Amino acid sequence: MSANEDVIRPSDAKCDEASDAEFSESPSLREWIRRVVWFNFLYLVFFHVGYILSIITYVFGLYSDPVKWQTIVWVVFLFLTVGVGITGGVHRYWTHRTYKAKLPLRIILMIMYSAAGSYPIFYWVKDHRVHHKYSETNADPYNAKRGFFHAHFGWIVQPRHPEYLRRGREVDMSDIIADPVAMFEKKYAVELRLLLCFGLPTIIPILCWNETIFHAVLLLCFIRYITIWNATSSVNSFSHIYGSRPYNKSIGPTELPIVSFFTFGEGSHNYHHTFPWDYKATESLFKHFSLTTLFINACAKLGLAYDLREASPELVEKVIRRTGYKSKNQ
Repeated sequence: MSANEDVIRPSDAKCDEASDAEFSESPSLREWIRRVVWFNFLYLVFFHVGYILSIITYVFGLYSDPVKWQTIVWVVFLFLTVGVGITGGVHRYWTHRTYKAKLPLRIILMIMYSAAGSYPIFYWVKDHRVHHKYSETNADPYNAKRGFFHAHFGWIVQPRHPEYLRRGREVDMSDIIADPVAMFEKKYAVELRLLLCFGLPTIIPILCWNETIFHAVLLLCFIRYITIWNATSSVNSFSHIYGSRPYNKSIGPTELPIVSFFTFGEGSHNYHHTFPWDYKATESLFKHFSLTTLFINACAKLGLAYDLREASPELVEKVIRRTGYKSKNQ
């Protein structure tokens, strides 16, 4: 794996020769520590400690200079655009192909996603396609049956299960390989992360409206970055453990409106796993408000997105009658 590909991604090499038995769903603390991918672990610890200290600084007023209102607007703007880059870009477009996007929109989505500071589109798509095909099995990279922490963050700091490696080799990635935008992002992942996630977001407030370096770093490099990361991770953890399963009672993913609020419509996860090809990722815009769906609709109006796929009301109702129920945590 080249340096540009090693962007906060669990090591596959550590478990190529490992047996399935070594990857129990409830490993001892000693075994868990033995398998830690230390670069990823220390990276997450560093940014989360910075996040906590930043929150403490603002809650207790430990820094006297006030934040400029332009910076607050900038943080909110980035939170919204980066969130849509994840949900509407790497998730609904590149992973599930729920709609088609013209080149200008693909470039915009790639830039928005890169500002999240996550790992390359290629690997995100591969992981998520395996997740859907083998959800909550040993092949699932964020298998919720291994616990909340594993689904939320543990999978990032642990090597992959051997079953993931076997199933991952079967995933068809030809569409991503054929996409020059996605492959450009893969090649320059580190540079794009430094520039779009940390560099420009931090420098712009300092240069454009004379924000202090202190506020720019705390708000953009720690609070914005880690808030987005945890919001995204909540889909893997909260939305696979808590909530209702009205569309398919036999699968783990759930409906959790609070997750939809922070992820712009991704919390209707039972629906999404039942109809992964639906561009809305929820039964209706009003059931789980989705800023991402509004964005895709706007792009369609502008001619940038087309062939939007969705499940008909008749199909949804048929599936509910056959496989669903509405009770909580069952």
